[in-house]
Amino acid sequence: MMQNVHPAPEKNEDDLYSGYNDYNPMFDTEDLENDVAFQQAARTSHGRRPPVTAKIPGTSSPRPLATGFGSKATLTSSMGRPMTGAIQDGVSRPMTAVQAAGYTKATVRGSSFDPLGQAKGPASPLEKKTSDSLEEKMRQLEKKVNDLVEESCVANSCGDLKLALDRAKEAGRQERELLRQREQITPPESINLDLTYTVLLNLASQYVANEMYAEALTTYQVIVKNKMFSNGGILKVNMGNIYLKQRNYSKAIKFYRMALDQITSSHKQMRIKIMENIGVAFIKTGQYVDAISSFEEIMSISPNLKAGFNLILCYFAIGNGEQMKKAFKNLIEVPLEVDYEEKYISLNEDLHTNLLIEAIKNDSLSQIERERKSLAEEYIMTAAKLIAPAIETSFAVGYDWCVDAVKASHYVELANDLEINKATTYLRQQNFNQALETLKMFEKKDSRVKSAAATNLSFLYYLGNELEQATNYADLAVNSDRYNPAALTNKGNTVFANGDYEKAAEFYKEALRNDSLCTEALYNLGLAYKKLNRIDEALDCFLKLHAILPNSAQVLYQLASIYQIMEDPNQAIEWLVQLISVVPTDPHVLSKLGNLYDTEGDKSQAFHYYCESYRYFPSNIEVIEWLGAYYIDTQFCEKAIEYFERAALILPTQVKWQLMVASCYRRSGNYQKALEKYKIIHRKFPENVECLRFLVRLCTDMGLKEVQEYITKLKKAEKLKEIREQRVKSGRDGSARSRKEGSDTGGTKGERLSAKLKALPGTSEPYESSSNKEIDASYTDPLGPQPERPKTAARKRTEEDDFADEELGEDLLPE
Repeated sequence: MMQNVHPAPEKNEDDLYSGYNDYNPMFDTEDLENDVAFQQAARTSHGRRPPVTAKIPGTSSPRPLATGFGSKATLTSSMGRPMTGAIQDGVSRPMTAVQAAGYTKATVRGSSFDPLGQAKGPASPLEKKTSDSLEEKMRQLEKKVNDLVEESCVANSCGDLKLALDRAKEAGRQERELLRQREQITPPESINLDLTYTVLLNLASQYVANEMYAEALTTYQVIVKNKMFSNGGILKVNMGNIYLKQRNYSKAIKFYRMALDQITSSHKQMRIKIMENIGVAFIKTGQYVDAISSFEEIMSISPNLKAGFNLILCYFAIGNGEQMKKAFKNLIEVPLEVDYEEKYISLNEDLHTNLLIEAIKNDSLSQIERERKSLAEEYIMTAAKLIAPAIETSFAVGYDWCVDAVKASHYVELANDLEINKATTYLRQQNFNQALETLKMFEKKDSRVKSAAATNLSFLYYLGNELEQATNYADLAVNSDRYNPAALTNKGNTVFANGDYEKAAEFYKEALRNDSLCTEALYNLGLAYKKLNRIDEALDCFLKLHAILPNSAQVLYQLASIYQIMEDPNQAIEWLVQLISVVPTDPHVLSKLGNLYDTEGDKSQAFHYYCESYRYFPSNIEVIEWLGAYYIDTQFCEKAIEYFERAALILPTQVKWQLMVASCYRRSGNYQKALEKYKIIHRKFPENVECLRFLVRLCTDMGLKEVQEYITKLKKAEKLKEIREQRVKSGRDGSARSRKEGSDTGGTKGERLSAKLKALPGTSEPYESSSNKEIDASYTDPLGPQPERPKTAARKRTEEDDFADEELGEDLLPE
């Protein structure tokens, strides 16, 4: 094994690193500063020779030598000449061969290499070019005109019509100045007609927005008469619209026809709209035959819902039943082009697809589709209600024809809604039996229609105080559609009528969860809280309702009543004052306000409101009594007589008011009139002790002979009154014993009658009573135009209810 082992030699004969410590003495730079020959060569031209190529030991290729060794010394060539670029006397020699690389003659000692000049800092900004030429001025002026037009349009969109008009006028002035300057230097062919057209059109539009129709027409005339504007003729439509607003229908029709002649057939939709406006103008003038021709042409070219509905109105105006049927069929054949329900039905369980469907259900396009479908249903429902009595011998037969026609169309889902609308029409005609029969036909229909019909049936039976039937149909409506807020409200009403206010409140709250804008449920919830003495929650309900219905008389009255319960008369007065602004002729509210002011000690305000109440309802005994007492307190007994005589006429069997009249005569010093009045009262009420006492007193003071006669009658009357009082007292004692003995078997008839009288609602509060009529019953009309909702005694007819009875008159207006 040892044959492969080779020990290391004692002496390294072949040193691999030998020779690297040896160097050429030429490279010894330590004593160059003391070398006289080197320093002399560096200062003469001998040092400017190119350097001698040195060879590195062990290589054969030449390498250039470095050109500097710091600031102490410079290298020389083999001839002793300084190298190129060496510094002499502090100034570097120019290197012309590399000047393009960034070296300059001004290079000083220690300067760095900076060919891009970055050490000098950023360049100075460019100077703006100033030009005083007319062309540049006109270019700036044209830009200013465009900016003014843009500002005018933005101001109009923001609702600042005055600012929009001011900017439009300023743009017109600047544009005229621009035109004047341009005409001086350029030919007329180079004028910017588009800018002139834009400025004039915007100015006319702003005049129309500010209802300055004469100025707008003048501006439009400038555009229309200028033959250089190729599209000026179409603006005659705008001029026709202005004349239509001014009710100058003949000129409107004239300009519409002129515009129609200048619009080519390629602009189909524009021509259709102009023909619609022509038809509307003919309807305004009563020329129904000409309007029919316009709408029939539209229905033959491009049928639409608005034109079809207006055509039905025209045929109804001339009384042509057959043409009404034909027009109704054309209306329901108009394609709606909405696949609203089908596109949102998911055919698989793909999560991505389902999320996409949920996302597009309420986007802007789906909202437009819903509005279009709702508008179509409104037109069809209104047209059916309008023509039903005119196309057949009776309303029912005509409505049945409309229902059959709708069932044969692609609006088949409207057939059930038409039937329900038929029932509501019967309600409006106060034909309750027919309404009930019609609604009962839907008990076997699908859940949505059944719920709507059952809701209306519950409402009808509730109004008729048939609570058992109302409860049954309310249960049917709720079971058919648990998310129907009207059904839940009616169910709560039936529970409320039975006195279970807590459970009624739960139904009302559930209705509000399904529809937060169900005002009937919110109103009734406030009433339920009021019955439960939860005043703060009731106040919160009515304040929310006031935010939704700020002009509701019922809500304002309830707020005043709640603040009165909370013993805050100032707030109650404030709400009643608001209520007076809504119903200024309600005598009960006026008397209520007078009572509050009287309680606060403000007699003058109380007198004012009591007088107003008496003026609108002169039969309120409480108001009459207060006014009479007020005049007596203020020593105007003659004025009090008027009010007490009115009370005596209203209640002739009560001697109290006639005695008050006689007392006023006596207080005012007219004893003769007082005596005559007392004698009349005595003849009507011969046993009245108070009247006989005043007769005795007056006859004694006046020294009349009848005094002895009245004294005798007075004694008899007092004795008779005493006997009656004893009998009444003994009867009361016997009744008390009877009640004590018969407490286990029930009360007497008189006691039951008294309890019944106490349970009757009061008449002093017009909007609130203890009866169940204070609750708003509601019904549903799920599709089509909403007819007037019947209100209970607690609700008054509002302007919205009156508006619901009107036909779609706005559909006759031009777009």
